[in-house]
Amino acid sequence: MKFTSFIIFFLLCSRINGQELYVYTEPASNMPAHSISVKLTDHFVTSNNIYNRFSHRIMPQIMFGISKKLMFHIGGTIANMHTPDFRYESVNFYAKYRFLSNDEIHKHFRMAAFFDASATKAPFHYDEITLMGDKSGIEAGIIATQLWNKFALSGTLSHTQVLDKSRNNKVIYVPTRLYQSINYSVSGGLLVFPKEYTDYKQMNLNLYAELLGEKSLDSKKYCLDLAPAVQFIFNSNFKANIGYRFQLSGNMSRMSNNSWQVSFERTFLNALKR
Repeated sequence: MKFTSFIIFFLLCSRINGQELYVYTEPASNMPAHSISVKLTDHFVTSNNIYNRFSHRIMPQIMFGISKKLMFHIGGTIANMHTPDFRYESVNFYAKYRFLSNDEIHKHFRMAAFFDASATKAPFHYDEITLMGDKSGIEAGIIATQLWNKFALSGTLSHTQVLDKSRNNKVIYVPTRLYQSINYSVSGGLLVFPKEYTDYKQMNLNLYAELLGEKSLDSKKYCLDLAPAVQFIFNSNFKANIGYRFQLSGNMSRMSNNSWQVSFERTFLNALKR
């Protein structure tokens, strides 16, 4: 009886952390240990891109929770963002290690370091540096996340290097190409529903707002976006997200100054044998 009560308590407390499952960024917390998640994301713009038409990028991912401290993602993209037809675009690898955890009841502070790498076939377009299909490169950074009851606040700081063959040739590009940047974000998440947990199968409703910024180290180019989003969690293992990202300020040439993102994710607990 005591064991059953402990499991129920653990499940209910674990779901409180749903408000740090951000739509556009990662928190310092990891996915459950020994679990596997599959995720499908569609990122799309309706106009103001190179072809001035509806363009989108489908991003399938598989994620592995190796332990409570280590997780990694493997994914790819298929898109018509940079080409007139829909085709395979890139492959991506992401790893995150949580090195600090100060946990209390309904409250915790955590920090993690991450590494991201991407290789893409997409042409070199625009100033903006992203590794989700637009550029080949590497990124490393640090994340800090604080949870207070139903609200979670997270900050990320990272450095990105574009590894494109044009970086080492003697061609003079006009406009000048950008190859390195500082990226930063501040993300907030609020658990709206349920008010109180009575069953782990209850639907969660989380609201998010994320500030996403990038500053080039090659020039004075920058951009700053706001991305509100809503998230539904069903049965504690299925997430549905929808977010809208738009520019607040900036002088970078970009694919688009506004975009939509929809994603679905299913988690399989204890899928990896210990």
